Amino acid sequence: MAGKAVGQSYEMIMRDLRAGKFSPLYILMGDESYYIDKICDYIAGNALQPEERDFNQDIVFGNDVTVNKVLDLAKGFPMMAARRVVIVKESQDLSHTELLEKYFEKPVKSTVLVFCHKNGSVDKRKKILSLAMANGVVFESNKKKDYELSPFIENYLKERGVAIEKKATMMMVENIGSDLHRLISELDKLQITLPANDKRITPDIVEKQIGVSKDFNGFELRNAIISKDVYKANEIMKYFDSNPKAGSPYMLLPLIFNFFENLMLAYYCPNPRNERELAAFLGLKSLWGVRDYITGMRNFTGRKTMQIIDKIRETDAKIKGLDSKNTPSGDIMKELIFFILH
Repeated sequence: MAGKAVGQSYEMIMRDLRAGKFSPLYILMGDESYYIDKICDYIAGNALQPEERDFNQDIVFGNDVTVNKVLDLAKGFPMMAARRVVIVKESQDLSHTELLEKYFEKPVKSTVLVFCHKNGSVDKRKKILSLAMANGVVFESNKKKDYELSPFIENYLKERGVAIEKKATMMMVENIGSDLHRLISELDKLQITLPANDKRITPDIVEKQIGVSKDFNGFELRNAIISKDVYKANEIMKYFDSNPKAGSPYMLLPLIFNFFENLMLAYYCPNPRNERELAAFLGLKSLWGVRDYITGMRNFTGRKTMQIIDKIRETDAKIKGLDSKNTPSGDIMKELIFFILH
């Protein structure tokens, strides 16, 4: 699912919009601006014909407008068009929103009033939210979790007839993270570089176009740890020393922690040596990832895994400045990798 909806999902909202079903009221809110912008842009570009927009579409900003001005615009009647569109961008900056309550109780049917509330959500206790849910659409767009990014990338590209190798996907996730605007911009850039007869994104292409090393990255460090390849792990850590942006502890720690957290769970699987049973137990969608945990159980005992999880938590605290304010984060990470591998 693209985002979490208080009332409807992103997919449901877009399906209605594409069918020409416009609600008189929208509150689009949350920390992930990508889906807010997608819905807002579609309304702005499709609710009216181009020739109707001059007199029937107003786009204002929360810090530049008053509630009373927004209400005046919303209550206006369309001129030679079926509807009016009023969009309030950055509506988190709009003051005295309690004055909207009366309008929200009975919004003008010929107006499409859109509030784009970014960097957070409207207080769930506010009456305007329940009124908007009763008489319009409320959508909450949250940041994607790390485990949601790979499927998002693969589905986004699949819809455009492009395939991507697993390692290339991981390189994108590690380098860009959950900033969907930037992630999609980079994916679109990669698509343009592909030849017409080979629509597949490989690690080599990501390395060349995005500037991420296919040999020295968090994904390869994770593989080196799983296989207990001390030499390769040390080589990658040396590379990170010379290229700090390539191996930020804030990117590496969650990656390593997630593996060992799942590895600890794997020990509780009734039949951990059976790939399909273990995949189902860990909630993995493919056998591609489960083999890492089978290898991990060969190389790390349950006791050692628990100790590693404790060490990762200790490392996280140190990197954030607790008990080791003068120790470089690179040295703290090397200490962690040494502990894991020995």
